Amino acid sequence: MASTGQDSKLFVRNKLADLRAELQGDKKDKDFKKRKVVLKRVVASMTMGQDMSPLYPEVIACLSIEMLDIKKMVYLYLINYARVRPEMVKHAMPGLLADAGDRNALIRALAIRTMSYLAVSEVLKALVDPLHACLRDRDPYVRKTAAICVAKLYMHDRRLVDKEGFVNQVKDLLGDPNPTVVANAVAALTEISERSETIHLRLNTTVASRLVSAMGECSEWGQTYILEALMYYVPEEHADAELLAERIAIRLQHSNSAVVLTTVKVILYLMNYMGSREVVDSMCRKLSPPLVTLLSSGYEVQYVALRNIHLIIQRRPSVLKSDVRVFFCKYNDPIYVKLAKLEIIYRLANENNVEQVLAELKEYASEVDVEFVRKAVRSIGRLAIKIASAADLCITALLALVKTKVNYVVQEAIVVIKDIFRRYPNQYEGIIGTLCENLDALDTPDAKAAMIWILGEYADRIENSDELLDDFLFSFAEEPVEVQLALLTATVKLFIKRPTAGQELVPKVLKWATEDVDNPDLRDRGFIYWRLLSTNPGAASEIVFAEKPEISTESEAMDRGVLDRLLMHTGTLASLYMKEPQTFVRGARAKYLQDSPALDPLAKQSQLDSIPVVRAPTATSSGSGSRPVAAPPTSDSAPPALSPRSTRKESTADELPMHQGEVLLGDDDSEDEDVALNPASNGGATSSKTTTTFATYNNNGTAALPSPLPIDENLDPYASLARMSFEQSAHGGVSAFSQYGYEADQPRRAGVHDQDLL
Repeated sequence: MASTGQDSKLFVRNKLADLRAELQGDKKDKDFKKRKVVLKRVVASMTMGQDMSPLYPEVIACLSIEMLDIKKMVYLYLINYARVRPEMVKHAMPGLLADAGDRNALIRALAIRTMSYLAVSEVLKALVDPLHACLRDRDPYVRKTAAICVAKLYMHDRRLVDKEGFVNQVKDLLGDPNPTVVANAVAALTEISERSETIHLRLNTTVASRLVSAMGECSEWGQTYILEALMYYVPEEHADAELLAERIAIRLQHSNSAVVLTTVKVILYLMNYMGSREVVDSMCRKLSPPLVTLLSSGYEVQYVALRNIHLIIQRRPSVLKSDVRVFFCKYNDPIYVKLAKLEIIYRLANENNVEQVLAELKEYASEVDVEFVRKAVRSIGRLAIKIASAADLCITALLALVKTKVNYVVQEAIVVIKDIFRRYPNQYEGIIGTLCENLDALDTPDAKAAMIWILGEYADRIENSDELLDDFLFSFAEEPVEVQLALLTATVKLFIKRPTAGQELVPKVLKWATEDVDNPDLRDRGFIYWRLLSTNPGAASEIVFAEKPEISTESEAMDRGVLDRLLMHTGTLASLYMKEPQTFVRGARAKYLQDSPALDPLAKQSQLDSIPVVRAPTATSSGSGSRPVAAPPTSDSAPPALSPRSTRKESTADELPMHQGEVLLGDDDSEDEDVALNPASNGGATSSKTTTTFATYNNNGTAALPSPLPIDENLDPYASLARMSFEQSAHGGVSAFSQYGYEADQPRRAGVHDQDLL
């Protein structure tokens, strides 16, 4: 404690002249105590942002002092200023090379570690020979440091590492008798594999078994490195995966949360290669206690654990299925922990525990935190949709909350009651009267839109529905678009169900929507309703009141393939964001379950469905074009990472029939036309409901023209109208939509067939 107090006094601004004088003087300081204090002041000033680079001649001269503490500070100085003052590194090279061959193992390791930090070409070339020697050093501390240095050197100069064969030397360290050296070698190879396009780490059963055996003598971080490397092991048989999972399951009892979460990740990964359902269920039961134990850690660790548990229970519902009480919120939990727990409580709710969960949610609805209360009320409504047998209990609870007259509680309750009405039509209309008594409490757009939807949907059962809608219409111009759209649709529904009551409101609302607003969505919907009501009211009734699909909770679940890939990043930022790392980390690569005879067929299919589509060139009649070809993953490397929304289904504008003498648009042109016809596709947003073309070959081995699958496009209305207009124009006809005023000016041909524009 005393030294800490003395060191804190060093963090003051120092004059360069004073420091230089002290470094040059003190010749009588034989034990170098004063020199050591001066260097501490230099490092402290450097830490505070003061430029200490002019002192480099005096600081580098201290390298000749045979004291480890002084060398550490000089090396720290070099690392900090090497980029801005590369000339100082050249002066330090003799001292660095001398230290790399020092008799003291700590100094040897410190020297090569410092050289690996210096991204200067002269230093990297000079590092080659000492690094070769240190990888074969007799001292394990030097070997483990050298293994990490190879990974750092690979970041600076990949060609040099490949040329000198450092990767093979690190690979040989996997058989080192020292477990710490093995752990560092694994960490280095993993880092290189993730950064390299040509080097891919793949462990066989023998190496994986050896790594597991070495874990027992490693530090907690060494165990984490080895467990991460086991993600590169692909079992060829079910028994291999089951045996490895059993051997590492003991790490679930470790005190370090990183070791526990990494072990959970490896076991979840190996479950995809297990053939016995009983073994999978047994492993799921083993995962529950360590995950519950993590909830007794600090709030930050709790949050990380909760976000990972949220993913795990979606993919493996049997994990924690009987432990919902563990996730009940405590009064002193921070809001981010409470919200994470609330989502897990909803996920774990079932018919057996719904009453217990509902009672807990009702307690949460009386809390003081507004955001938490809103989420709790919304969870009650989601429970009613998820569990049909609990709908009556949930409605009763929501009505009790509405009667509290608390504004934000009433608003959230009305929003979820609207969804319950859609899920269970004609069952709970008796509560509409209670809802109508609380219209004054509505001041958020989603609550207003929900209540307006209820008024329009049940306009024939609410006597004064026209008056209530008229009250909302007073502020039509000031309302957000969400509320304006709801008012427009509700007014049309009122007119269809009660023409007399709605005949005054409809013309007024349609006029506002088509003439007085600037939003194109609202204006287009107004025109559609106007033409429907004026030309064929019967068709309008069939369209507006068409049977709608029931709301379900299935849409909330993530795709199985996405879950499998996210669970391969358990314990990382990807699991917190619930996004694959390549979507927010530059240079990150997607991870896929590698194919194997032991891989679960459903997991294999989900991976195949998510394989990106790459373009392979094929010959055309007058040049070279490109067509999408599915790229299956190999056992050695993951598929190329494209846009996260790219799928095996891809729009193929160049699949239209070709005519003699015509050339289809190239990639750039077709992309521009797609953006022009479908603005939603701009910015990389690709439709997921389009088709793909698979390359086919004739008997003679030549590429045959592919046959497109049935087109199922998800374009906006303007794209469809534009397509119809072009098709009519191509045949010399008139667009069927010209009478409605939707036809735009036809583009000039300019030597390109009209169909090529689509």
